[in-house]
Amino acid sequence: MSAAVSATRRQQTVSAWIFLAVPVALFAVFLLLPVVMAVGLSLTDYAVIGDFEWVGLDNYARIAGDPIFWVAVRNTALYTVLYVPAGLVVALGTALLLNRSTRTARVFRTLFYIPVVSSTVATAAIWFWLLNPQYGLLNAALGWVGIDGPAWLYESRWAMVAIVMMSVWAGFGANMIIYLGALQGVPGELVDAARVDGAGAFRVFWHVTLPAISRATFLILTLLLIAAFQVFDQAYVLTKGGPGNSTLTLVYYIYDRGFGRLEMGYASALSFVLFLVILVFSVANARITGRENDR
Repeated sequence: MSAAVSATRRQQTVSAWIFLAVPVALFAVFLLLPVVMAVGLSLTDYAVIGDFEWVGLDNYARIAGDPIFWVAVRNTALYTVLYVPAGLVVALGTALLLNRSTRTARVFRTLFYIPVVSSTVATAAIWFWLLNPQYGLLNAALGWVGIDGPAWLYESRWAMVAIVMMSVWAGFGANMIIYLGALQGVPGELVDAARVDGAGAFRVFWHVTLPAISRATFLILTLLLIAAFQVFDQAYVLTKGGPGNSTLTLVYYIYDRGFGRLEMGYASALSFVLFLVILVFSVANARITGRENDR
């Protein structure tokens, strides 16, 4: 009997490795190998055309003294500070409003999710119209209340705000779905007990609902942080990094150096630095949020 069980386990183990072989191979070829190659290229002056030489850590030393790199860092940090809280609040607020089983709620869930699966070009076309300083809908709405709207995409102080608004609108639907799943898992007896004890709607939310969905909040916060550091499409389509480099982000700068100026070695070094930044912030977020969940 034991021999038959051992044979069955061996067969299951072999089958498991066979099924894992394909995704592991795809992971190695399309993710792990490019990462290793990028690290290697970051130590060279590879420029696509012509031969390249080994330069060691010169590219990384160059990054430290590159003023445009620090402009991109500052812009990315500003985008992160604006985008992450806004994305979190909008997704949670929308999920709270639509956390009900009515036909209207289901319709709005679908409508709010549509921008997530829409192309960036289509989304940008909509926002070009919305943000147009002369006949855009947003400035028209501001004019109805006596506010003279700015030239959103053509003023340095407003261009990043415009990109943040587009990003939040285009991506909050996915995070809303995550929050809806978490909200539907909140124990109803805890909510009822809090209400019996005299807690109002805000106290129920703050002391019962919010702690119960803390894991979903951690997941969404991590996704928003990673997305913020990797922002590219919005800046590329709407502003091309302008005006005056006010929307030049890290990923856009990497793209410009690698594909615009063919400095692949330097772009690889920039990519590796960005990877380390995302890793540090993700680990820090995991530890801080983990401590909050353990309390």
